[in-house]
Amino acid sequence: MSELDKVARIFKVLSVETRVRMIELLKYRSLCVNALARELGITPAAVSQHLRVLRDAEIVTAEKRGYFVHYRVNEVTMAQWKKLACRLLALEK
Repeated sequence: MSELDKVARIFKVLSVETRVRMIELLKYRSLCVNALARELGITPAAVSQHLRVLRDAEIVTAEKRGYFVHYRVNEVTMAQWKKLACRLLALEK
């Protein structure tokens, strides 16, 4: 995948407000689907669909804790995305 393809993917994933809100919540602590649904005011099924996209993009990771799966932001991917986005948005050559 080229660098431009990666940048396009970043903005596609982030083009949905709910996903951006999820990332914001998961930056500070890990949460399960039901907790995310409560915080966001959407159904657990909708949360699961958004998490699938975020997992596929490797922006969140999952950790099983007893009966629940907790999700958190993948800091390595976030750092890579930040670097790519800053490179695209930089005005100097």
